[in-house]
Amino acid sequence: MEPIFSMTTLQRNPSKVKAAAEHSIVRISEQGAGAYVFCSEDAFEQRIAREREDAAFEARLAEAIDRGILDIEAGRFTTSVDEAFSHADQLRRKRA
Repeated sequence: MEPIFSMTTLQRNPSKVKAAAEHSIVRISEQGAGAYVFCSEDAFEQRIAREREDAAFEARLAEAIDRGILDIEAGRFTTSVDEAFSHADQLRRKRA
């Protein structure tokens, strides 16, 4: 979980907030409610990179699910493990 500091802590002890913001996004609350986020440039870049990776993974996963649904609708599936391995071997031989 991301650290949360009050605005008062930011004003009275900025070094504590800065230290936490070196490696993570820090949330700053004002009168008990979330008001701001604060982080180092490095932490910001890391967060952006992680979010990009997550978005790319989700896109690949959605595409794979869509292909699977189309295969099922077209009857391109098997319920036998042996048939699945046999089909995989045939595909491997074609590509070799």
